[in-house]
Amino acid sequence: MNATSKVILGVLSAAAVGAVIGMLVAPDKGSEIRNKIASNARDWAGEFADWLNARQKDVKELKNKVSSEAEGLVQEAGQEWKKAKNALS
Repeated sequence: MNATSKVILGVLSAAAVGAVIGMLVAPDKGSEIRNKIASNARDWAGEFADWLNARQKDVKELKNKVSSEAEGLVQEAGQEWKKAKNALS
């Protein structure tokens, strides 16, 4: 997890805690507060899942790019090896 991800996760966590505390001190009935907390928790969980899925796609794209570059380098190294071998023959 990089620094940006940690900061985003920290901000989201702080916002969630703040919202829960705000609801707990609000002058609503207990059942209304529990419903609000549950609703917000579902919303935040959905947003976090979306964010996590987006990061997984980024990682897959990066993996594919690195793999493709590595294959190209291997082929290039093989060609250079053949050239060097032929030059020494």
